[in-house]
Amino acid sequence: MILRAAVRRFVLRLAPLGAALFLGGCDWAVLNPKGPIADGNATLLVDSVAIMLVIVVPTIIATLGIAWWFRSSNQRAFYLPDWEYSGQLELIVWAIPLLTIMLLGGVTWIGSYDLDPARPLVSKEEPLNVQVVSLDWKWLFIYPDQHVASVNRLVIPAGIPIRFALTSGSVMTAFFVPRLGSMIYTMNRMRTQLYLAADEPGVFNGLATQISGDGFADMHFEVEAKSPQDFYAWLGQMRAGGPALTPESYIQLSQQSIVPKPFTFQTVSEGLFERILDQTLPPGPGPVAETDPGLIAAATPRLCVGRRN
Repeated sequence: MILRAAVRRFVLRLAPLGAALFLGGCDWAVLNPKGPIADGNATLLVDSVAIMLVIVVPTIIATLGIAWWFRSSNQRAFYLPDWEYSGQLELIVWAIPLLTIMLLGGVTWIGSYDLDPARPLVSKEEPLNVQVVSLDWKWLFIYPDQHVASVNRLVIPAGIPIRFALTSGSVMTAFFVPRLGSMIYTMNRMRTQLYLAADEPGVFNGLATQISGDGFADMHFEVEAKSPQDFYAWLGQMRAGGPALTPESYIQLSQQSIVPKPFTFQTVSEGLFERILDQTLPPGPGPVAETDPGLIAAATPRLCVGRRN
């Protein structure tokens, strides 16, 4: 018994260290914003948690305090078997949660309106247009005004709003760059709109957050925010050489495949995004049911139809 108690105490002392080790592997990207939308999201999240803790923490403390005070060994605690109602206690029990819900609802409603994905960002700079197409299992980024495109790599100028138009060339999935802002869905034959911006140059991770088949785990992309001068230099490098993104090459790209490295297209056929959107260009085949789901991922070609950059 003595040994068992010693082991139990040892385990309890190590519990905080174990929790710290587990939490050390977490990515706190949402709470480390690098853009105005992400900053608003983080503020809304922290404020909402703080408001809820105003109720949660006193409730936990009161529960523990009441249990300790009315323990069997406390002779000062008294029992009132005939007590059945208190107007003051009833007011406290209902008023405080009601006020908290009203405050939380107001903060959430105002924050949600301010962070509407389709609401343009206030800026002196003209937004950069980027068209996004989710495919199996890759992301296609088209720059319609610059007539170039890239796969699994999004390069943007820092300090300039980005106006995204998003759709899916296959099944529904979701586009998310945690350090830049809001998640939004991409859906077949539908266009969604999103405004984001990066405050400063940097490299950020983007991902799909909607399961879309066996290659879903590899459906990540890199977001690189550059200074405006470096961004235009990058555009010049893309235009210097490489293949064209035509309807034929898009159909090849839309097949189920995992891209080992990002690559680019020197030019893009006019109106390609609209043709994908209205399905003039047919959608990809989508996930295929198999008795062994791992067979698709194992047999999936690692496609590269553009120029690696």
